[in-house]
Amino acid sequence: MKRSTIDIWVGVFVALGFAGLLFLALRVGNLTFSTAQTYQVQAKFANIGGLKVRAAIKSAGVVVGRVSNVTFDSESYEAIVTFSVDAQYRFPRDTSAKILTAGLLGEQYVGLEAGGDGVMLKQGDRLRLTQSAIVLENLISQFLFNKAAEGKDGK
Repeated sequence: MKRSTIDIWVGVFVALGFAGLLFLALRVGNLTFSTAQTYQVQAKFANIGGLKVRAAIKSAGVVVGRVSNVTFDSESYEAIVTFSVDAQYRFPRDTSAKILTAGLLGEQYVGLEAGGDGVMLKQGDRLRLTQSAIVLENLISQFLFNKAAEGKDGK
């Protein structure tokens, strides 16, 4: 093989390597480039834990959207999570939302559980039924507090 042919093949493999690294970086960062139609839905949570923008919105294990914005309501002292749901997925108006944790690294996502209402969610609607994130530190402190209370009652 000629030296120029080898150089071209090495260049091709290096370019493919960089493209693979870029793809993996985008996947790890939850960055996606989608041109699909979406509609915005909001939900209020007392505690969102470590939920971040671009976190997945899942229903029955299928990613149906992404978190697009997280803000704080200074009147009710709750977090308002706005998410974009792909237009191909329609949910009833009484759908509930929970903040759940997936994997060993504790990645948080919003889980949607469809209700039974005949009217479907539309752009700008707000979910009324929500369940906040479970914070591990709160569970541990509650467990320790209960154990301390049992110790006092046992004497």
